[in-house]
Amino acid sequence: MALTTERPNGPLPDALRAFHEQHPVWTTETDADGTRERAVIEVPRDYADPDGPRLALALSRHRATDPARRRGVLLSLNGGPGGDWGLGRRLADRFTGTPVHEVYDLVGFDPRGLGDSTRLYAEVAVPEAPFDSRPPDTDFPLIAEDMRRRELGCERGGGDLRPHISTRNIARDLDIVRAVLGEERISYVGFAYGTSVGAAYATLFPGHLDRSVLDSCVNPDWSWYEQFLSQGDAIRRNVDRWAHWTGERHGRFGLGTEPDAVLGAVEETAALLAEKADTPHLRTLLDGAMGYRTADRAQWEELGDLIGTLWTAAGAGDLDRAAEALAGQRLWRPSDNEGELRSGVLDAITLEDDWPTDLEGYYATMRDYRTRYPYGYGVLRAQPWVGTFRTFTAPEPPVTVTGGDFPTGLVVQSEGDIMDHYAGGVAMAERLGHHLITVVDSGEHEIYVLGANQRVNALVDAYLTRGELPPARTTVPGAVPRPDIAPDAAPVCPVPAAVQNRSTRP
Repeated sequence: MALTTERPNGPLPDALRAFHEQHPVWTTETDADGTRERAVIEVPRDYADPDGPRLALALSRHRATDPARRRGVLLSLNGGPGGDWGLGRRLADRFTGTPVHEVYDLVGFDPRGLGDSTRLYAEVAVPEAPFDSRPPDTDFPLIAEDMRRRELGCERGGGDLRPHISTRNIARDLDIVRAVLGEERISYVGFAYGTSVGAAYATLFPGHLDRSVLDSCVNPDWSWYEQFLSQGDAIRRNVDRWAHWTGERHGRFGLGTEPDAVLGAVEETAALLAEKADTPHLRTLLDGAMGYRTADRAQWEELGDLIGTLWTAAGAGDLDRAAEALAGQRLWRPSDNEGELRSGVLDAITLEDDWPTDLEGYYATMRDYRTRYPYGYGVLRAQPWVGTFRTFTAPEPPVTVTGGDFPTGLVVQSEGDIMDHYAGGVAMAERLGHHLITVVDSGEHEIYVLGANQRVNALVDAYLTRGELPPARTTVPGAVPRPDIAPDAAPVCPVPAAVQNRSTRP
């Protein structure tokens, strides 16, 4: 059982005192991204055994530019879990030159397992199942076997470190960072997986939290399996909005006047690509485009034109033209298959929860998602994961997020975030008693500072620098408007979708 390091109301346990009383040596580092201070501290690998092995934790710092107004330190974390496009200690660089830099020391860190901190590795297990956004039932056992082998690669590469890479321990590490910096409290900005860490810190160390902003939230009520599943619905919400918008512009796109007809055109195109090609690759790229491009309102016109181009090319058997039209469409986690080792943090963090182990249950859900959520690789959210074959028992349960005696903070969430479902932001705000900024008609993800939404930036800056909270429920528009294309002047007489799709598209 871990030492009681959370909700500190008494003296610090002696076994942890040495970690809190470290005096790191700060050096100056300059590169293409700028100049910053950096240091390395130590944290326990296992908080239940603080006298055991230690891990290195890499920090960065940019001191407040207006020392007379300095409020304290602002820590931040984005991306992941597992460093998927996360910036680690370089995230602090993104806040330089902003209003918060005037009043806070900006502190970044590479979480345990990542970056310049002690790394957690996994052996790469190259999948044998073809990458297919709509895999046939016959591929299901092979997909499951790929995940079983992936888990074994995690076990071999991660060793004894793997069970100790957890959200709870990252939150504990944050409190050591706070103490090492000589601060009674920290302010915090978390994005995506960083919201889980921020919520865990608020729960475990409420007396040490000052102002906090949680942007693009993981749902505190969901397991990681449920979080993955929710992405299918989050993606489909954007697809349905695009289909409605496109149907109102049938004169421009020729895909049908109703959302069902528009999506019928997409499905007919997908079927043609699958019929004409020897592999599911082009259809898979189309499904990816539907999922990711509908989240970005700026790409709605381009996507409507793409469907028309693909339908024409596939109908004519011109697969080269179809491939050219889909060039640049990204696949799913391509870096996972490169080299002999990869980061194992994503796998470890998502195994904090117990996962279902009944393969037939997964297969049934995959069939459902293949029909309802084919876009954006929705079925991949429903398939078995390494947690299905977990090779270790988590030493502690995940943190149950609760409110506490800490200042009211902010949650920022866009309606159309495809990675972190909007419901997660609502639940997080309610659970912690925070105010909620909803970004409407938008698929933005990791919005404050990292995006281009100046209205969100102004509201969050006012809170972090001056303590000015917006109303408890505030809405702002997305940073990217829909394309400036007028809807049809008058409704087109409805005709059967099949006739519409075949006779009126260019």
